[in-house]
Amino acid sequence: MSLAQTLHRVPRSNGLVALELRGPDARELSSWRLQLEAGASASFDRPDEEAVVVLQRGAGTWTVGDRAWTVEREDVFAGPATALLLPPGHRLDVSATAALEAILISAPAPPVPEAEPVLVAPRDVEVLDRGHDGFRRQVHNLFVTDPHARRLVVGETFNPAGCWSSFPPHKHDGKNGEPALEEVYHYRIDPPHGFAHQTLYTRQDAHGWVEEVAHLVRDGDAVVIPYGYHPVSAPPGYRLYYLWALAGEQRRLALFEDPDHAWVGA
Repeated sequence: MSLAQTLHRVPRSNGLVALELRGPDARELSSWRLQLEAGASASFDRPDEEAVVVLQRGAGTWTVGDRAWTVEREDVFAGPATALLLPPGHRLDVSATAALEAILISAPAPPVPEAEPVLVAPRDVEVLDRGHDGFRRQVHNLFVTDPHARRLVVGETFNPAGCWSSFPPHKHDGKNGEPALEEVYHYRIDPPHGFAHQTLYTRQDAHGWVEEVAHLVRDGDAVVIPYGYHPVSAPPGYRLYYLWALAGEQRRLALFEDPDHAWVGA
């Protein structure tokens, strides 16, 4: 896959809708949007994959076997998320009590007979302030350093209007000794008619291989990041949110910063 083919824009519609899929769109990660009106229900079942479900807005009940959780979120900008880890072989049933939207992300994982679903409630979210000046942002770790997930690393980033994130530019494709991880970003914009910019690029290597791509991303878009550096910027007047998830050769989030720009974060 080239970096020019990494933007996925799928209009919102009711039900469970694929946004990007392992195989045609990515090596490791698949993503869906679940949108339900009040009173509607749906199921999600990926027997050979680990999945994380992140509530974006609305309210309802999430049920896995004989366990059920009542979930609610006004929207992504109103407060921390509720997220559920689904080990392979666990089916999720969702019933909406108010119009509901969630993002589901999965990656192949071996079955673990004793593994159980794990809920991260808003009070459990690890909140971190990163950067300063024009690249300050807030990061919410959902499943990052926990002992529960086997493949997925998942969190949320919030850019104030006019600020950058994933900055200084970093990558995690394994070309400089860091763990090789594929990533996907799912964006929300406030107000939603705005936009942001996602840049993806590689530095020149011994083979002279360079790619430079800039996507204009809108509310509801997704971008798969197979390799390379990937800074994000929000324009003045518009807050930016993105849900991020990674999977790869090992479950360890380690970054390699672009040497030309690392001084900015020093």
